[in-house]
Amino acid sequence: MKPTYFLAAFLILTTALNGQSILAGRVLTGKTDPAVGANLYIKGTFEGTSTDADGQFHLPYLPGDSLTLVVSYIGFQQLEKQIPIGKDSLWLEFRLKPQASELQQVVISAGAFEASDEKKAVLLKPIDIVTTAGSNGNIVAALNTLPGTQSNAEDGRIFVRGGDAHETQTFIDGLRVPNPYTSNVPDLPVRGRFSPFLFKGTSFSTGGYSAAYGDALSSALVLQTKDLPEASVTSLSMMTIGAGVSHTERWENSALSAGVDYTNPGPYTRLVPQNIDWEDPVTAQGAQVGFRQKMSNGALLKAQANAQWSGFSMRHPLPENPTEQSLLSLQNDNYYGSATYHQLIDEEWQLDAGLAAGYDSERIDQRFSVDRSNAMMQGRAVAIRYFENDWALKLGTEWIHSDFEEHYQDTESDIQSAFQEDYISAFAETEGYLGEKIALRAGLRAERYNLLDANRLSPRLSLAYKAGQGGQFAFAYGHFYQAPQQDWLRFTQNLSPERADHYLVNYQYRKGGRTIRAELYHKEYQNLVQFPAGTPWLAENSGEGYARGLDLFYRDRVSIPNGDFWVSYSYLDTERHYEDFPVAATPDFAAKHNLSVVYKHWIQELQTNVGLTYTLGSPRPYDDPNTPRFNDLRTPTFQDLSLNLSYLTELFGHFTIVHASVSNVLGFEQSFGERFGNQPDPNGRFTSTAIRPPAPRFFFVGVFVSIGEGSTFSN
Repeated sequence: MKPTYFLAAFLILTTALNGQSILAGRVLTGKTDPAVGANLYIKGTFEGTSTDADGQFHLPYLPGDSLTLVVSYIGFQQLEKQIPIGKDSLWLEFRLKPQASELQQVVISAGAFEASDEKKAVLLKPIDIVTTAGSNGNIVAALNTLPGTQSNAEDGRIFVRGGDAHETQTFIDGLRVPNPYTSNVPDLPVRGRFSPFLFKGTSFSTGGYSAAYGDALSSALVLQTKDLPEASVTSLSMMTIGAGVSHTERWENSALSAGVDYTNPGPYTRLVPQNIDWEDPVTAQGAQVGFRQKMSNGALLKAQANAQWSGFSMRHPLPENPTEQSLLSLQNDNYYGSATYHQLIDEEWQLDAGLAAGYDSERIDQRFSVDRSNAMMQGRAVAIRYFENDWALKLGTEWIHSDFEEHYQDTESDIQSAFQEDYISAFAETEGYLGEKIALRAGLRAERYNLLDANRLSPRLSLAYKAGQGGQFAFAYGHFYQAPQQDWLRFTQNLSPERADHYLVNYQYRKGGRTIRAELYHKEYQNLVQFPAGTPWLAENSGEGYARGLDLFYRDRVSIPNGDFWVSYSYLDTERHYEDFPVAATPDFAAKHNLSVVYKHWIQELQTNVGLTYTLGSPRPYDDPNTPRFNDLRTPTFQDLSLNLSYLTELFGHFTIVHASVSNVLGFEQSFGERFGNQPDPNGRFTSTAIRPPAPRFFFVGVFVSIGEGSTFSN
């Protein structure tokens, strides 16, 4: 028997003991085929859920007289069933009928990986992220096992299909996050700032994404925060590198949560050999608060705020001579808060609106000092009109204001720079079916860059064609613009938005817990920032480039009992003539071949989940300034094998998870090339030092305890 059956029974029992009842069951598309990702919600409320890989669901509710449960699944007729309810929990089973005499209608999928939006399929749930070996609860690390991403372990950010890391934007509930990563210095990898358990799902687009998002040349990472929690719960975490505590209080129509965490790997770094000469290892403190309110009209108000304070000091190679080191320190303060409003006005209209603000300040010292700050405010509103013929029209607008300041000082210079940006956009997008076998999504986005005095129009188009039972072909095309990086705007604002044109075609087959996908893509870059070496104040938009390749993906949740695995492969051919490149060349973050194999296995007898992740990246180019050719050297092939396990148990009667992980189990020699000085030595040569990971291996052990009504695995 699969663990989901035990989990469903356990949830029914614990919820009943807590005074709530639960609707549980499964949704099928035939006699035995599970409807994976089907949507269920209680009509007239915002309470809903979706089915898992076995077609199963659980939905808590307060006892009453009756309710109407709505079940929807793309390509099948929507089902509404009135259910008499009392204090007892119920087990239900639904069999859906095909729509338009088809077993499954076509879905927009090109570039969006598994679906056109999070309602049709969630790519990664929180439990997928934390059980992926090597991720250590980091959303970004888990996404780097998917096709289209590049292995850059020394950096830690997301690089998509030949694009630089800044070409991927992160959105939380539709609102852009200005600083989604922790601060870093060269060769020290970053992490994502947000816990995966803040979100009910993660949708990752590697190209051709919706007109609802913009100012991103390559990719959009869309995170949706959780709605009302099921129950009150207190969570404790004790780890080899820190600790944390949080509490969520649930009332009938509202919830309040708060938490703090502390990270100090000092004791760990003294036990485990490091490649970094730490003076004070990274220490960080964080605080989070969240509020949820279900209104009398069925609308949902969500608000959350996060604050992080971090710093470290270490001996780091000097920029002018990397064979010598001096003390480098970094201090960072980061704040981000948002509030969103979601309302189903009636059966035809939906309204989503949001506000957000953020502030990030950073100070770096190493024979020089840099004080940098970035403040941001934004607003967004989206209205969706649903039509009876399965078509929908989405209209929206957003405004983002940024205020950047920087002060650089050394023994010879004292430079201050500051500027303000205003980004204003509006979009319209329609999606629906052209008959039984063709789906269409077409949109237009208008963008205004006030600082650059530039207006741009971005057309977006996606088509999908059903090709047999479970299979389909899809195509996507679009123009995508993005403002130049702040690193260049601080020198000159006489620039234009950069541009990338996306062309994608794919084939996808999904049936019974298996997904096979192949996608060809081509990106053309125009108006990239370019300048002569050492003179960024002379930057102009004369750069260009291309990226093309093939992504392959296979995921299987059914072939191995209690097992789940996926295999990702990406081939990339890319060159750019941008920034200070003297000629068109492959950038140092781009590997021609990337492979990831992820496996997870649930051992019922031991109540333990075991995970394995193998990653391979082919050699990447880098430049040796002592040779006449540009980017003529290659890094070694990158390999990593990570393992983890999660043991489910009880501690003093409270639900507990014991988690352990280790990276680079086989001890692969990992090197990322060399870092050269920016000035020659007396002999006219540029000295260098090898770029290596912070440590040969990373070990992690954590104990996570849940106390209270919501102390279940799903929470």
